[in-house]
Amino acid sequence: MDRTKNVYKEAVQSGKYEKVTGLLGKYDNVRRYWEDEITRMTVRPFLEGLIAEKSRRMERLRILDLGCGSGDGFELLCAVTSREPSLLDHQVSLITPEILGIYKGVDISEPLVQQAREVHGANGKLKFELGDFSQGLPVEKSEKAYDIYFTSYGTLSHLSDEKLVRLLADTAGHASEGSIIICDWLGRYSYEWQDLWREEEEPDYTMDYVVSYIYPEEEREDKELDHLILRLMSPREVEDLVNRASEEAGVGIRLKAMLDRSIFTGRHLDTSDYNRHCRPLRSAVNSLFETNLRTNLDTLVADYHPRDGFDDINDFFERYQMSWNALVFFTIDLLYYYNDTNCMAPPEILDTYPEVLREMMEYIKNIIESCHWIKVGDTRANIIEPQLGYALREMELRMQPALGCGHSLVGIYEIER
Repeated sequence: MDRTKNVYKEAVQSGKYEKVTGLLGKYDNVRRYWEDEITRMTVRPFLEGLIAEKSRRMERLRILDLGCGSGDGFELLCAVTSREPSLLDHQVSLITPEILGIYKGVDISEPLVQQAREVHGANGKLKFELGDFSQGLPVEKSEKAYDIYFTSYGTLSHLSDEKLVRLLADTAGHASEGSIIICDWLGRYSYEWQDLWREEEEPDYTMDYVVSYIYPEEEREDKELDHLILRLMSPREVEDLVNRASEEAGVGIRLKAMLDRSIFTGRHLDTSDYNRHCRPLRSAVNSLFETNLRTNLDTLVADYHPRDGFDDINDFFERYQMSWNALVFFTIDLLYYYNDTNCMAPPEILDTYPEVLREMMEYIKNIIESCHWIKVGDTRANIIEPQLGYALREMELRMQPALGCGHSLVGIYEIER
């Protein structure tokens, strides 16, 4: 794991891992307003159930974050909100200070752990420790079970299949009835690395991954970056490995939900390191969420190039691309319509479109109709464009097939004893 330590040490030293939002860096707008939020929406129903059960038992929530970085899991989970908060509500987070018992973060990178301690050190419920979970679950024998065992952003792709089975088996053995395990791998069929697609018959398939995306394009060629060997996963491969871990532990590890995340917003869409056909869609979506910055909406248009031999994957991407582009073009046409009274009619919403696309078109139409008359501030940059970003995010959430088509393949499991 020395290579992993060096990669993340370099990333921290670059300054691009600072906790800021914007157009570049680890914590860019897509990370904060798209990826983190999709994870939160997926986790929410399970977190609601856990908190209800813990409250009934007069117990507090225990969280173990494997690959915690600088406290990312804490910030992500503690920002999960109740499903439909009232406009009058002030406190909408599910994990309140009163319900949280302990959050323990473990990471192999000393600079990241130190950064976490600097940011969160005043909170006595938060602990950050150096640990290598490639050798099994980093807990003491006397350590109580956790309610949530959390990983994020491809953490488990750092492990070989054998080490993953050991970690999951250790986790299942340590967990209690009803504990939740949240797993995150790199998807085997992400469009970002289409050049690397292989049939599932090739076992333990990995990629040579470079963290080049944290640098502006003009700096990438001048950098000598370390490489990571990361596992690419399909749902079938995940199922096989989880079943092995369950048998080894003698404990049920039951799949509750699976998700493809960042289908057209992955980081390497902008670098084209592993697929020359990629367009920089992440940069375009980042721009949608940036305050006081208008986006050239044409830069949001996707152009998927199919690859022979992957018919099911191609079919999904074709339908998803058509829906994505239809919403973008619809928004552009609406802006023209409300800017030019000579336009004949607003664009149509056809019954043949997927349900979520029709709903998001109606949503964007209502947004533009409601605010096109506002004269204070830049309503396009600060209202319409962020809402288009949320609408595209909703389409990913509801159209994703959980086939390993996103940057991340997320699995949520429950322990059954």
